[in-house]
Amino acid sequence: MRRLTIGADADSAPRAVTVPAAWDDAAAAALAALAPGDRPVTLADAAERWIGPLRQRAAAAGFDSGLGDRLHALLRTRRGAPGTEIWQGGTASEPSSVQPSLGLPRFVLNLAAFHEPGVGFDVDGFAAAVTDAVTALTLAAPTATRIAVGFADLAALIAALGLDYDSDAARAVAASLGALLRGQADAASAMMAERLGGFAAVAATPPAAPPACALPGLAAAAAAAQSAAAAAPHRRHRATTALSLPGLAEALLGVETGGLAPAFSPLAESGGLTRTARAWLSARGLAAEAALAMSLAGARLFAPVSPAAHAAMHDALAPFMAAMPARRDMAPASDGRATPLPARRKGYTQRASVGGHSLVLRTGEYEDGRLGEVAIGLNKASAPFRGLMDAFTQAVSIGLQHGVPLDRFVDAFTFTRFAPAGTVEGDAAVARATSPLDYVFRHLSRNYLGHAVAPAEEEASDTVGQGAREATPLLPMDLPQAAPRARRRGLRVVGG
Repeated sequence: MRRLTIGADADSAPRAVTVPAAWDDAAAAALAALAPGDRPVTLADAAERWIGPLRQRAAAAGFDSGLGDRLHALLRTRRGAPGTEIWQGGTASEPSSVQPSLGLPRFVLNLAAFHEPGVGFDVDGFAAAVTDAVTALTLAAPTATRIAVGFADLAALIAALGLDYDSDAARAVAASLGALLRGQADAASAMMAERLGGFAAVAATPPAAPPACALPGLAAAAAAAQSAAAAAPHRRHRATTALSLPGLAEALLGVETGGLAPAFSPLAESGGLTRTARAWLSARGLAAEAALAMSLAGARLFAPVSPAAHAAMHDALAPFMAAMPARRDMAPASDGRATPLPARRKGYTQRASVGGHSLVLRTGEYEDGRLGEVAIGLNKASAPFRGLMDAFTQAVSIGLQHGVPLDRFVDAFTFTRFAPAGTVEGDAAVARATSPLDYVFRHLSRNYLGHAVAPAEEEASDTVGQGAREATPLLPMDLPQAAPRARRRGLRVVGG
């Protein structure tokens, strides 16, 4: 174990966090955010806060007494963890109840952690973890009719198997995993209905699992789970499976890619290779020195995954999931050439503050109102950071002018997490942001796509579209300079 002082992000008050020595700082920061309060926290104590009530309820209902120990083991081995609402909803005396505003009760399983080099994928362990996840969510949120058990780091597992992400073999593995997840979760939900009652209508039957795949025993286990689910006449939940955008649970588990996403880069934030890239090389028997030599000789070891491959993987898994992130738009630019903006163009300027740091967003539009240019100004940023931001916005603008849909950028840059972060002032359309980029693309989504990409705690009643641009600003510095004197007279500087 190691102990460090860290906050959930750069703007949060730091707290003492104790995690296993092999876990990185990102996992410690996630634990700091997941565990309620600001006192020193350890992984075991934070987990026991929600596992303890579940253990008590399981015993009262006559369930297997080992549920609590298995949930602790899933965390220690980084195989699985519940979503934020479970961590923050439990108390020592009662099980957690999920508030509707926080979304579905969620449990994520880290696929890469179920695979051991030289041994293979632990099919039985994965199936058992699905059952425990359904049991835990049912006990934690007994009134929920929908739960979301899903997985992450599919790309890392595929790489460890030596498969290309864009291959029929990889998609067969994904579909088999989806079938096993859905069948096992539905069967566990049926067991919950028998023990606890509360029957729900059975959703449409998913297709059969692929007859074979590259993981030994997986296809057979998926078929058996589907048969068990089909034989059960009732369910406790209308939906049991979902893939969602990565959150704190994924960070705690050390996940590199959320859900079914491919590995977009072989480089980690530290500058070295990601675990996925190292697993890909190991599966092919390539040492780091050999890989470097091949790269210097011109070999392209880590070819980028195409949007078509990403969409095909989405299609392979969709029949087994009750909910998934939207499928990526495959429409390319019409001719690959840029559409120039008019010399005199429309647009607007939005001033706001993210975590107390002010920024200015300027947009340029085509005559039909489409976004074609963005610029971001950060008042307190260092010169190098401002230069990087200028280069970034130029790249986004070039992409927009070459036909890249805005929603691609929104998907890519919302939920990015770096300081400054926190409350947004000056823009009624966005309440909070995890970074300046997160704020900018949430705002652009509101104004140019007509919908919000917002965390659950943001109010659904926020204005959308043009009304968001005209909302009353929250910062005194953003009041129009030509405002009537009576409007400005109420503002005065007071002592602390």
